[in-house]
Amino acid sequence: MAGSSSHQIRNICVFAGSSPGKEKKFLESANHLGQVLVERKIHLVYGGGSLGLMRGVSITAFLEDNQVLGVVPKALAKGDIIGKIIEEELRSL
Repeated sequence: MAGSSSHQIRNICVFAGSSPGKEKKFLESANHLGQVLVERKIHLVYGGGSLGLMRGVSITAFLEDNQVLGVVPKALAKGDIIGKIIEEELRSL
């Protein structure tokens, strides 16, 4: 294509459910996305929680030493809606 460029995506932002969903394939897809980000060396910015689909995408990336940044709005940080951040969760195991 004329005029196209070959920029590589370096960061991606993912906001997903704090629930794994009703079907197993949702969580499997979130885990797979985390693995794809690792393989392509794409940094992850995500919804900051350790629950559900957000956990699925972030834990894989985090465990493979990919750069992961969790973002949590103050209104959500006060309740149990999001759980812990991934790093805190893994330290407590």
